[in-house]
Amino acid sequence: MKFSENWLRTLVNPPHSSDELAHLLTMAGLEVECIELVAPSFDKVVVAEVLSVDKHPEADRLNVCRVNAGGDSLQIVCGAPNVSVGIKIPCALVGAKLADLVIKKAKLRGQESHGMLCSAKELGLSDAADGLYLLPDDAPIGMDFREYYSLDDKLFTLKLTPNRADCLGLEGVAREIAAITSSELITPKIDSVTNVIDDTLAVNVIEPEACPLYCGRIIRNISLDVPTPVWMLQRLERSGLRSINAVVDITNYVMLETGQPMHAFDLKKVTGAIQVRYPKPKEYIQLLNGDQLDLQSDMLLIADDNEPLALAGIMGGNNSVVTQDTTDIFLESAFFNPNAITGKSFRLGFSSDSLHRFERGVDYAATKKVLDRATSLVLQICGGNPGSITEKKSVLPKRVAVSVRVGRVSRVLGINLDKEQITALFQRLKFEFSSKGDIFHITPPTYRFDLSIEEDFIEELARIYGYDRIPAVAPSASLNMIASPETKCTKSQLQQLLIARDYQEVINYAFVESSWEADFTPNKAPIALKNPIASQMSVMRSSLVGGLISNLQFNLNRKQSRVRLFEMGCCFEKGEDGYVQQNYLAGLCFGDVVSEQWGVSARSIDFYDVKADVEALCGSNTISFDVTSHPALHPGKAAQIMINERTIGWIGELHPRWQNKYALPKSVVLFELKMDEIETSILPISKEISKYPPIRRDIAIVVPSEISAQTLLKCMNAEKVSIVSEITLFDIYRGKGMAGNEKSLAFRMLLQDTEKTLTDIEADLAVKKIIDILGNQFGARLRQ
Repeated sequence: MKFSENWLRTLVNPPHSSDELAHLLTMAGLEVECIELVAPSFDKVVVAEVLSVDKHPEADRLNVCRVNAGGDSLQIVCGAPNVSVGIKIPCALVGAKLADLVIKKAKLRGQESHGMLCSAKELGLSDAADGLYLLPDDAPIGMDFREYYSLDDKLFTLKLTPNRADCLGLEGVAREIAAITSSELITPKIDSVTNVIDDTLAVNVIEPEACPLYCGRIIRNISLDVPTPVWMLQRLERSGLRSINAVVDITNYVMLETGQPMHAFDLKKVTGAIQVRYPKPKEYIQLLNGDQLDLQSDMLLIADDNEPLALAGIMGGNNSVVTQDTTDIFLESAFFNPNAITGKSFRLGFSSDSLHRFERGVDYAATKKVLDRATSLVLQICGGNPGSITEKKSVLPKRVAVSVRVGRVSRVLGINLDKEQITALFQRLKFEFSSKGDIFHITPPTYRFDLSIEEDFIEELARIYGYDRIPAVAPSASLNMIASPETKCTKSQLQQLLIARDYQEVINYAFVESSWEADFTPNKAPIALKNPIASQMSVMRSSLVGGLISNLQFNLNRKQSRVRLFEMGCCFEKGEDGYVQQNYLAGLCFGDVVSEQWGVSARSIDFYDVKADVEALCGSNTISFDVTSHPALHPGKAAQIMINERTIGWIGELHPRWQNKYALPKSVVLFELKMDEIETSILPISKEISKYPPIRRDIAIVVPSEISAQTLLKCMNAEKVSIVSEITLFDIYRGKGMAGNEKSLAFRMLLQDTEKTLTDIEADLAVKKIIDILGNQFGARLRQ
């Protein structure tokens, strides 16, 4: 929104400078993007009249002119093609200082020149020079041109937010300034125009929901031979609009003044009645910008009985345009539902001043009044005979009263505004309201579509009170330390534990290749995406393994020989009642156990190295590892991880098939755990530490090959006597001396009492009890 400061001050004139006014507007939410001068500084330029024009005797393209600049006539040599007798132009006198030159008395091809006749470019009013800058016939000769053309004016450019459509007209901006500064608002007086003729044009609003209000009137016998007044031209130009003709200039001027777009139709080009409707099949229209548009079904039209005349609320058509020959017009002022206009600029590929306003909402209560304003200007400038207004009204937007509580205002803004202060602020905003106790009941104005809830009106109070007057107070609150349960292990604690064990965290997309799901998971029906962002990201992952393998390939391609990675993330599967989301923690190890160094011999990572990391993650929980099969893992080198007979994950080496497919030079050890299972652990219980020495006993027992060491350990720990403090497997033997279906397992037992030193007899009895139990349950015997 761009406008002249001089124009603004005719509506409201607070005692503030331009910069102060810009600051006040910005602090009230109407950001002033920039302030520009209308014209650069220059002096000694006056209004002059050309008295005579003679050809230069020595130059074909130059003329010797006699000019009346308010004193003795001056001889000035001019090369402009449009110089002629009787025109009035700006004349720079000798000594004038323009933007890039000083005017001096000079001789041009032997002829004296006492000044310069100026173009708009030379005065800094335009970037183009199309000859001399012609002034109206009534311009006073000898008057300072800066004063005549109000060139000490400034241009304000507002960067309005979409909710402030009410400030897309200068009256709305003036209304805001009047409220902010408590200044008087002076709006143009608009009297109802008395119809001189009885002529009307029938209007048929076929789509009342899209056009709840349509007003129009005929004006006959206008004259477009008259020029647009200088004051109006100045205001239009300084708002970024060019002059077309007096009628079009008036509709544009009224739009800038009030924010209500208007349109004028050449009445002789309208056949039958005006219709507000949607297009018929295969209809088209040629717009004022030259585009021929094939109309889509949701594009609202203004049409006559034969054809479309305009895109409603957007742009007029060439077939009803007002030209210099027009004598009768139909002047339109309407309210179009923003929903019927919104989004059209994107599809059309262009916007317009009308569209910009209608899609945000205009003041439907002023529609008829604005039509009277435009009619008055047409009669004042172009003459003519007006008819009565044709009005078609249906259901307009309702303005529902909103309750604003004084206490709520204080809580939201953090300042104490009493009822009297709030009343004064609402009065400055010209809101209609009533109050009962500490509650205000306010009806939003018809020009404010952004006010609908209590907080909207509280924001209005803050704007007018002044955001910069609201103190910045640091929030204060009482904080209580919440106890952290010892049985809970947070995500960050798990991350730190793995980082301390030399892992690095990665984060991958939850969208993966379908081949990863087929290779690494038992999920044969992954969740497919309807609109994948890439062809290689077509399904939702049910395991984190595919991403880790891809990360490993990425690192190997960059010559990383030792890789330890982990990821925490969501995986997705189809359940009976929809989709199931589960959080997992997965890890991958590749290469040597430790980085290459002199103190430790190189050794590749193995199952048991990673098993130790998994045990650390499970904390105080008692876990077990049972042989399992998994699509991603090596047969015989895979185990499921159990807590209290519940499977919480798996661990193992990558299957050789996938190692070859993904071009991995060494074996890879992987694990994956359910996050919710390892985030909870058993509360540690303290026990008395014995001060007496332990006794060690080693036993080697022979059992059938199918019996696992885990099964034996579980049995021994369950049946052991209290003095047995530890049982550990330290050797497995198969070979010479063993039957083909047997193996030897060697266990270390530590025995210790907290009250005395154990004797050999007590220790031997405890060991014998365990051996007898193993013999009875598993047929185990001592190895000889």
